[in-house]
Amino acid sequence: MGAPTGSQGRIALDAMGGDLGPAEVVAAVQLALRDERLVNDLTLVGQPALIEPLLKQHGLASHPRLALLPASEVITMEDKPIQALRRKKDSSMARAIELIKTGEAGAVVSCGNTGALMAGGTLRLRTLEGIDRPALAAIIPRANGFFILIDAGANPEAEPRHLAHNALLGSHYARVILGVAQPRVGLLTVGTEEGKGNALTKATHEILKRAGVEGIIHYVGPTEGFQAFTDHCDVAVCDGFVGNLLLKSWESLAKFFKATLEKELKANPLRLAGAALSRGAFKALKARMNPDVYGGAPLLGLRGNVLKAHGSSNRHALHAAILAADKVVRADFLAQVSRDAAPLNTLIDACAAAPAPLAVGETPPAA
Repeated sequence: MGAPTGSQGRIALDAMGGDLGPAEVVAAVQLALRDERLVNDLTLVGQPALIEPLLKQHGLASHPRLALLPASEVITMEDKPIQALRRKKDSSMARAIELIKTGEAGAVVSCGNTGALMAGGTLRLRTLEGIDRPALAAIIPRANGFFILIDAGANPEAEPRHLAHNALLGSHYARVILGVAQPRVGLLTVGTEEGKGNALTKATHEILKRAGVEGIIHYVGPTEGFQAFTDHCDVAVCDGFVGNLLLKSWESLAKFFKATLEKELKANPLRLAGAALSRGAFKALKARMNPDVYGGAPLLGLRGNVLKAHGSSNRHALHAAILAADKVVRADFLAQVSRDAAPLNTLIDACAAAPAPLAVGETPPAA
């Protein structure tokens, strides 16, 4: 098994960065290669001394759809992102990202240091033409399905144009991953009435309204936090500060309700009997809340597909992440975003030149 051959459709896997080590990554590769849904070939990037015995163990040592690219160093969770990228140029993460840069892979999947992956992707790949900043997307369960939260933490401070770009990125990602033909885009704010919100959301609302009229996105208007978890929108747009707060709050609440429910069901024998009768419903609920369903959060807006899996991802979560990366590459996600970025930016510039909308109760200035 040698270095990968040139192929933009290959999926590069950082085998070294996760909490569970390369053993779980190789197990995920075995699951993916057995999955008939996987179209693109795979490249493992990491230390051969650790990876090759695992490949033999799983019967993958000479698999025709798998390559191994040696990388001697590892960026750990404790490393400072920029310093690590400068000092560990032969790290598995840096070498995996480089495969996209050189056109030898169409996507990279890593469960390593989030900051280093974001910095490495941004510095080495740069943003797509027409997209100012990358954004982190997260897939969250809601009534009757899932929604894309974007930005989930990449850019805590943003301008209206950045949120408009997030809406475009999230809309195209929802088409690919959620299979929604015309994703509904909502702007997270504190009220649905015209003029509600802060300066950022009000200015963004005007842009997204016009983008909806022009058919660039399907905008359903200002969206309150509780509406994101109903069947109201497929993409919830916000800055990284708000998005990260929402994401972490949802994750904590999910754990809180799970622990509380388990405790209360064990309170007495009658409840235990009821829990046994409801086992099917609880199993279905657990499956809906399982983050392994989609396996990771993509860093969207770069000149390459970068998908961040959770640091503690097991083989099933990584298997899902590999399939998500494969889908994005096959759908030509980058070309779709690039196509719509130019008309969106023309619209953004036109909105920036127009007078600011009046706030609720505000009267126009005298002529």
